[in-house]
Amino acid sequence: MNESGNVRSNIRIGSTVDIVLKKDQRTGALTQGVVQQILTNSPNHPHGIKVRLQDGQVGRVKQIHSNGS
Repeated sequence: MNESGNVRSNIRIGSTVDIVLKKDQRTGALTQGVVQQILTNSPNHPHGIKVRLQDGQVGRVKQIHSNGS
């Protein structure tokens, strides 16, 4: 089950997520990666929590992939 990317507590470092990069905000194209750092400090954000992926890309989380179950 995919959880909302708008709630910071749902996101863990090491989680696989789909994000929208700044350059893709118009198209909504998703980029998948593994969270290296959570950049948003507030507990939730209407457009998605901003994260940095392990490859250095930064964007807002749209989907969180459940690992395992």
